[in-house]
Amino acid sequence: MAARLALLLLAGVCVAHASITFKETFDDGASKWVKSTAKSDFGDMKVTNGKYKADPGFQTAQDARFYGYTAQADTAFDNEGKKLVFSFSVTHEQNIDCGGGYLKLMPKTDGKSFNGDSKYYIMFGPDICGATKKIHLIFHYKGKNLEWKKQPRAESDELTHFYTLILNPDNTYEVLVDNEKKESGKLEEDWEFLAPKTIPDPSEKKPSDWVDEAEIADPEDKKPEDWDKETETIKDPEASKPDDWDEEEDGEWEAPMIPNPKYKGEWRAKMIPNPKYKGEWKAKEIANPDYVDDKNLYHFADIQTVGLDLWQVKSGSIFDNVLIASDPKDAETLFTDYKPKLEAEKKQKDAEQDKARKEEEEKRKADEAKDEDEDEDEKDEL
Repeated sequence: MAARLALLLLAGVCVAHASITFKETFDDGASKWVKSTAKSDFGDMKVTNGKYKADPGFQTAQDARFYGYTAQADTAFDNEGKKLVFSFSVTHEQNIDCGGGYLKLMPKTDGKSFNGDSKYYIMFGPDICGATKKIHLIFHYKGKNLEWKKQPRAESDELTHFYTLILNPDNTYEVLVDNEKKESGKLEEDWEFLAPKTIPDPSEKKPSDWVDEAEIADPEDKKPEDWDKETETIKDPEASKPDDWDEEEDGEWEAPMIPNPKYKGEWRAKMIPNPKYKGEWKAKEIANPDYVDDKNLYHFADIQTVGLDLWQVKSGSIFDNVLIASDPKDAETLFTDYKPKLEAEKKQKDAEQDKARKEEEEKRKADEAKDEDEDEDEKDEL
């Protein structure tokens, strides 16, 4: 009985892990990752815990650089009829000002020749530059890279955050940040995968007698008789001729002109609702002959490579906990197991900041005391 139970437990473990195609935690270094040689000045990355992180990750190490790295899964992942789960964590410990924090999912790719033009299926993750702090989610479809119509805000503090994409076989999706739903919806609605289902009938024309002015000037509104009585400018009544004004040399003195506070401007009749207004004209909608449904928008048959292709002004972002799987529970478990490390990271960061504040306060007090001593010395000398 015990042996049978052990076999069942082992089988359960195998089934659970069968859903994982790729997993990278950098605990054993970054041997899977290949730096591209497509550009001679691609930035270097290193495995490090950084300042506060509780375990190692893969960190951008040079300022003002493009980065190009890839890692391959042992086998390609085909998500036909099942979920695609893509998850990773990123830590912007440099207090990022302008740079990407996203990753790409790609077919099998030669790491040495990888560059920004290499074919990819999905680009996902935070992108921060100045006031722009958004989560990218771009799909490649039939030769085009499709931008997300939504722009959920990305985390921009110096702590580790988990980003998770769940792509469902019913062409819906979810985006989670730190295991909490940030966005969700339908692929067809939130990206321009397909042509619109309906279009305005091109054969319809706006009738010549169609009135689309919502307001008109009131025909019964008349300009008051005294409206034009005042001029636009008048002589400044408070101005006076300077004492040194010489009319023989300077000519006859005249007060400068100033705006007339009583001037009413050009008269216009008040606007009233147009009784003939028919509303905004629109052609009726008809079925779009170019619309072709696609039940497989979600489907990618050969996902095998994770690509890191980004630019950073200030380096220091740490990537970790990269996961490609078919079961959302794998991403949830990875986050849940990591949560104590997130708490330890925040605790260490808060302690370091408290220490820095205390040191700054002590320095300020020491400088003030020094200034007071110098002032006393100056008084004694006097």
